[in-house]
Amino acid sequence: MVNELVILGFIPSGSEFLILALLILLFFGGRKIPELMKGLGKGVKSFKEGVNEAKEEINKAKEEVEKPADDTTNEKKD
Repeated sequence: MVNELVILGFIPSGSEFLILALLILLFFGGRKIPELMKGLGKGVKSFKEGVNEAKEEINKAKEEVEKPADDTTNEKKD
């Protein structure tokens, strides 16, 4: 619970976003912002694809581990 409150304390509010937007506009200018956002979008997309690939690999490994366990329970007892 405490960790969640600490994390929420660092999330910027509306006025802080406005200040950040003005600073970005000042540093990079109006022409560079679309290029920056395009690069950011590609980065986020690549990150999501990586997360999905990792989830798929984990699910495959989980299925492989569970499969032999199911086979051993179906064997006939002597």
